[in-house]
Amino acid sequence: MRANGQCIGIDVGGTFTDFVVLDASGLTVHKVPTTPSDQSQAILQGLAVLSVDPEAPVMHGTTTATNALLERRGARTALITTRGFADVLAIGRQNRPQLYEFSQAARNHLVPRSLRLQIDERIDSKGNIHRKLDASSLSEVLEALKQEEVESVAVVLLFSFLNDVHERCIAAALAEEFPDLPVSLSIDLLPEYREYERTATTVVNAYVRPLVMRYLTRLRRVLSGRSLKVMQSSGGTLDAQQASKQASRLVLSGPAGGVVGAFALAGQALSAASPHIITFDMGGTSTDVALCPGRIPQTTEGTICDLPLRLPSTQIHTVGAGGGSLAYVDSGGILRVGPQSAGAIPGPVCYGQGGQTPTVTDANLVLGRLIPSQFLGGRSTRPLDVQAAYKAIAHLGQSLDLSPEETALGIVRVANATMERALRRVSVECGYDPRSYILVPFGGAGPLHACAIADSLGVRKILIPRHPGVLSALGLLMADITSDVSQALLSTAEELLRNPERLKNSINQLKPIVLSRLDSHTGEVQLDCSLDLRYSGQSYELTVPLGFPVVPENIRISIEAFHSAHHMRYGYSAPELPVESVAVRLRATVPREKVIPIPATPAASPFDIAQASRAPVYFAADGPMSVPVLKRDILIQGCTFRGPALVVQYDSTLVVPPGWDAEVDQWHNLHLKCSTDHGS
Repeated sequence: MRANGQCIGIDVGGTFTDFVVLDASGLTVHKVPTTPSDQSQAILQGLAVLSVDPEAPVMHGTTTATNALLERRGARTALITTRGFADVLAIGRQNRPQLYEFSQAARNHLVPRSLRLQIDERIDSKGNIHRKLDASSLSEVLEALKQEEVESVAVVLLFSFLNDVHERCIAAALAEEFPDLPVSLSIDLLPEYREYERTATTVVNAYVRPLVMRYLTRLRRVLSGRSLKVMQSSGGTLDAQQASKQASRLVLSGPAGGVVGAFALAGQALSAASPHIITFDMGGTSTDVALCPGRIPQTTEGTICDLPLRLPSTQIHTVGAGGGSLAYVDSGGILRVGPQSAGAIPGPVCYGQGGQTPTVTDANLVLGRLIPSQFLGGRSTRPLDVQAAYKAIAHLGQSLDLSPEETALGIVRVANATMERALRRVSVECGYDPRSYILVPFGGAGPLHACAIADSLGVRKILIPRHPGVLSALGLLMADITSDVSQALLSTAEELLRNPERLKNSINQLKPIVLSRLDSHTGEVQLDCSLDLRYSGQSYELTVPLGFPVVPENIRISIEAFHSAHHMRYGYSAPELPVESVAVRLRATVPREKVIPIPATPAASPFDIAQASRAPVYFAADGPMSVPVLKRDILIQGCTFRGPALVVQYDSTLVVPPGWDAEVDQWHNLHLKCSTDHGS
């Protein structure tokens, strides 16, 4: 944040676009409906309402790249590759999505066969030029590009990560012939071995790059020259100009901000530098979960739309369950919820914008868990339509022979089951016991479902942020400015120990690359190095840190860390086996402050829950319970209460069922604790 100035976080979700304005006086939050056809329009609407410094920098999380891949509406992309390797995308790893399905559906590739262009050249496995780049072959490819009217090009040549001369020559020819055509080179994006992963990642970048470029160009116009940084999948921000070139780094842009914000908030609220939390981000379209075992989990092996995306990213698991997830009965008479969503337009039935199919939000409204007059903190000009939601759910319940309330409970339980499976995926299935972690729910719908999810997992403690509905936008303001780069380093660990100069040389080659991307930033730059290691003969590797200086002792520590990481991941280690290095990674970081500046308040006078208004809420089908409705603004430090209760605020609603106790800390966070034996 600029000295004595403001900083703005803007997170675009499937249903709402969230704003957080941070300055010396604290936080201002705001939400507007997302405009799917042009996300920048919602941003313009939100900024027009807020009173902000015209020069305040903006940190932004966007779903532009994600949506382009999910909806297959990216650019018309061509792939230029070494002759004989045009079908790498089609062949892939020959994995079967459904192992026992005899008839597998053909994958919809981002680049059709007609646009996979082959060129005569060859670099061998040692980096030597086996066959020079053929000029006539290059001319044929350039002519084909003219005929096909492509919008973007990916260039991936065999073994180019060992010798980039041919990819650079092709890039120069493309720049001369098509000066405005975006070109993505594998040597700039992912100079590592594994042909399929390198090709797929470069193609993803080329496919989404024109859309991201156009979007960020429009957004810069909307922002009228403000400094703009965009959240990367890795949890660090990047200049908009760099983000336009490496658009594939934005695929998990929004969800990563939420994890950063939750981890920082938990560290402050729990007075722990390394909190052990599970993040639970439930928005309108999807739910994103991550397990943080004292750190924000990172990976270099992601998958998007059945394609590998081998770039640094926060380890997040996403499922199609959100407040806008559609409920329906399938051909077998089974109630289903999601992954289809009502989105921002038309939205849930109760929004009154033309929606006909009931959603999770409609179910919560029918169950009394949402108060119509308190939608958006009571600031909405159009309260939620209870009758429309009730009618839509009653119609759905007829085919199930259930009452509207029973149907609504069923919708919520099905959605909860989907989200519970996601949380088990990142905890139990990875060897972590969720009962020893604290659940941090956020997103507009997260607090509505948090206690039910915690019960099912045996989690006994929940931390509710002061502004859960906009935590992803707040996380953008706390994200470090980062730049990542990698380089293939195929060697045995013994060779690196004997000759660490080779590793030093690789790192020295990477340093100017990462630092050049941070030229415009002030502040101390922190460099972190890591190695991808594996046992000899293995197909996949694990990333472990490498300390500076690069000396045999630090390399040896990395090898020992690999054995420990392997035991954690796979349940065993084999120190007697030879270890191989696959790649070296370097990250440059400009750290940002992680403290959330919500003013501390003195302890409140005794809180009398009996003075609150009450509302009927269904927790079971046998009838509603009368529960107090508490406004979050009056819950200051020292307030305690016991469920059942509803806590309403501008950006979210919290459901506290029976058996849960709540207490407010000095930063206005709510700490929930299970007071019974259920769920343990």
